[in-house]
Amino acid sequence: MNSSVLIDIFSYGCIAVGLWFWLWGTWPLLGHRSVLYKLHGLSVADTLGSMLIVVGLLMKIPREWPLLMLALISLAIWNTVLGYVLAYCAVGHGHGHGEMLEGADTQGRTVSLRYGKLFSSGNSREVSHDG
Repeated sequence: MNSSVLIDIFSYGCIAVGLWFWLWGTWPLLGHRSVLYKLHGLSVADTLGSMLIVVGLLMKIPREWPLLMLALISLAIWNTVLGYVLAYCAVGHGHGHGEMLEGADTQGRTVSLRYGKLFSSGNSREVSHDG
């Protein structure tokens, strides 16, 4: 086998695995987990899938390496920052003071979060977070 065929096989393999990550990350959206858990799984799978697709394209069209490297760096930075912004907003820092976030845990109990304290079914415990 010559190197051109090996590069094509590896390139198409990266693109196929990237598409598989996209589908794999989308599938859990149909589950019964929390929205934040679903978003985390989706963003990680989407980032990995997109980066693998760009790596596959980088091998197919190496003359476009500056643009494709910029795309790789942008994907890594943008998706990481977006994940931190979502997490920051989820713990209540993005809301006005005195507001409480409420939801249900996996057993159906009501869970509330205010100022770093977690209140669940009459019990409270401290939740550590940066901020």
